[in-house]
Amino acid sequence: MGRITARKPVVKITLGNEPHRRADVLAVEEPLEIRVGGTALSVQMRTPGHDVELAAGFLVSEGVIAAGPQFHSAIHCGGPGTGITIDGNTYNVLDVTLARGVEVPKSALGRNFYTSSSCGVCGKASLEAVETSSTYDVAADHTVLDAELLTTFPDRLRAEQEIFEKTGGLHAAALFDAATGEMLVLREDVGRHNAVDKVIGWALVSDRLPLSGTVLQVSGRASFELVQKAVMAGIPILAAVSAPSSLAVELAVDRGLTLVGFLRGTSMNVYSHVERISVKAPAHL
Repeated sequence: MGRITARKPVVKITLGNEPHRRADVLAVEEPLEIRVGGTALSVQMRTPGHDVELAAGFLVSEGVIAAGPQFHSAIHCGGPGTGITIDGNTYNVLDVTLARGVEVPKSALGRNFYTSSSCGVCGKASLEAVETSSTYDVAADHTVLDAELLTTFPDRLRAEQEIFEKTGGLHAAALFDAATGEMLVLREDVGRHNAVDKVIGWALVSDRLPLSGTVLQVSGRASFELVQKAVMAGIPILAAVSAPSSLAVELAVDRGLTLVGFLRGTSMNVYSHVERISVKAPAHL
């Protein structure tokens, strides 16, 4: 899998058996410095792959851009980094060129955007800075999703996690069409926020924003940050297999997003705007 996975020695210990050495396949984690017009904006700890989508999605999440035409191009460039060097290029520095006339807000340039793979908001100066204003009004999206169809999404996401099957160490995010149930895109990364940014970046470079009528399914918990990213991309429904945080619920309620947690088997908890989830009446004997 190239730079996406790496083999490392490990000592396997099982009670009742002799310890033995073997090779283990791990998910790669490397820094990606995102530059805009040559100016460093962010350093993301990520799994290499779909870097352009990651950068594009990050810029959407931070309110720098909101539509495909605003993103012109991106190129990996040489520079300091800790990754593998290929022909003199670390591939850990990505320089984005925005469309003519599109400027990076001064508030973004002044923010410290170091982001670990475990926490996407660690670089935020304050809670107020996190609450980026969205171009899109999610509350005005009247999408209705069949609850039975929604219950199929976690298993379908899990079945498509190719790298997780090898490493057990990656989060995933997938975008589904709420009407047909079609999986539009799936991305994996060591950071759950990175996986979501890659999905949003895919939509941006495909000029599909806002993502009205879609469902964002994530493999873990639903944090404040994931709700924020969904809102910034115009996604009306966010579903997670695990728990949401209290702040995630508060933001979802405030911004008009439907937040579903503990989506497992045939059950789920709907924490906000339940009117978007359609439940068939039980059949009576």
